[in-house]
Amino acid sequence: MSDVSDVSSKWTTPAAIQAHLLRLWNSGSWLAAHVGGVPLFPMTLPVRQPGAAMMGEQFDAVRRWIRQLEEGSKSHKGYGYVIEWREINHRQLGRNRVPVQVVLADETEALKLIGKAADKRRFEQLAVITLQLFPALAGWLQRRPMTVLEQAGAWARMLAILQWFVAHPRPALYLRELDIAGVDGKFIETRKSLLAELLDQLLPPEAVNAEAVGARQFEARYGLLAKPALIRFRLLDARHHIGGLSDLSVPVAQFTALRATVKRVFITENEINGLAFPEVPDSMVIFGGGYGIERLADVRWLDDRQIIYWGDIDTHGFAILDRLRSFLPQARSMLMDLATLEAHRLLWGSEEAHKRYTGSLSRLTPNEHALFQLLRDDVLGERLRMEQERLGFNWVSAAIRAAQNYV
Repeated sequence: MSDVSDVSSKWTTPAAIQAHLLRLWNSGSWLAAHVGGVPLFPMTLPVRQPGAAMMGEQFDAVRRWIRQLEEGSKSHKGYGYVIEWREINHRQLGRNRVPVQVVLADETEALKLIGKAADKRRFEQLAVITLQLFPALAGWLQRRPMTVLEQAGAWARMLAILQWFVAHPRPALYLRELDIAGVDGKFIETRKSLLAELLDQLLPPEAVNAEAVGARQFEARYGLLAKPALIRFRLLDARHHIGGLSDLSVPVAQFTALRATVKRVFITENEINGLAFPEVPDSMVIFGGGYGIERLADVRWLDDRQIIYWGDIDTHGFAILDRLRSFLPQARSMLMDLATLEAHRLLWGSEEAHKRYTGSLSRLTPNEHALFQLLRDDVLGERLRMEQERLGFNWVSAAIRAAQNYV
């Protein structure tokens, strides 16, 4: 004969009642109802029970199940659920009482069952303080109550940060400069995503740059100063060194204002290639930074310079070249041709399948576009890639010498 453990998954048990309440708690629905003023209690839960046939077949197991359910109830524990019964008249067993539903009269009883009374009180305190300061966060609290509990130890500082930003929209300061009691820059750094959710609810539209999205653009979104993007470059001709310096990294704004006297500008993606670049008269090499090449879009003194781009021979290399030409249409490519690819067959690599560029490019030359299509369509090999740092240095040096003759 089956014992009660065999049927516990089918019939309602104290553990099943507790699990139901915990799911309600963990989902946030319990606390959301509190914020919304929607009472959850009294709560009535139906009891899954054995059918008439099973009562006859497993009468002892049914009695043990009923006893277990009673032992978990308020009548035995002093708190928790109350069992509601109904009488049945079984043709073999006669008249018997069976549980039909359980009732949790109030929230206090339910919280004791799952051990969350202290957490509920803590949330109530935090919610009251939050809504006193920021009534506009009521909707957010309903959606994210468990986040408040997770951040309970830090919530006072979170509210202090929100108060500061509301009083100082778009402050044009570095995080390090914010003078908020008990809050340092690292505290904000580790909570940017959460702060963004809250600030979006509280700040007026004109104080939020909607185009800046994600934790990495937190500063831009809320008007803080960010670590400036740097452009690194090497001057390849001693006559153009700046104060005796040839290798420099400067903020984009300073590079934009540079009074450069070079005639020719190489752009390469690989750092070692930039460092190993040979001396070239009247030239500099810029370390490109992949799609970060768009940092050069506002450097208008590049408009009347020879621009020579050297990227990887892969789908993204040509996509970056195409993008470069959107603001520097005179840019030429170097070492991004079929002859270079064929000459280094033994060094071919492959692109990651999910990271390939498979769109259309409109600013490539016919030869460049033909090679791009060969790569995109896997004509020469599957996901073929030729990384620029793998090219033979003699081959590279010859291409650089040839580039000096570009007009």
